[in-house]
Amino acid sequence: MAVNNSVKLIGHVGKDPEVKTLDNGTKVANFSIAISKSFKDKDGNKQENTQWFNLVAWRKLAEIVESYIKKGSHLAVEGELTNSSWDDKDGGKKYATEVLLSGILMLDKKAVVDASARVSDDQEGGVPF
Repeated sequence: MAVNNSVKLIGHVGKDPEVKTLDNGTKVANFSIAISKSFKDKDGNKQENTQWFNLVAWRKLAEIVESYIKKGSHLAVEGELTNSSWDDKDGGKKYATEVLLSGILMLDKKAVVDASARVSDDQEGGVPF
């Protein structure tokens, strides 16, 4: 059986993306999306559960994020899950799970640009790590 690390999410951007340019000129964008689910509890009251997902975009996708994505943008994204860990300043272990993006679909009605802007890592030469 083949193993496939693939994630597809649809949600809204929680805050404006953070875009950095590395010393070698490569751009990287970090941002998060919220996905909310509504349901009724056992008493019939409407409840809402929101999950947050951290996203990372490199190169051309980071440029697209920088130009077109802002807080509140409605997106469909795809990529793969990545995990990392590090020691904080107090010696405690910290963990993070992120989605390394391979595609973005802008779902906002007001998007005038080609909302199906997609760039794969194969076209961009892979992820630098």
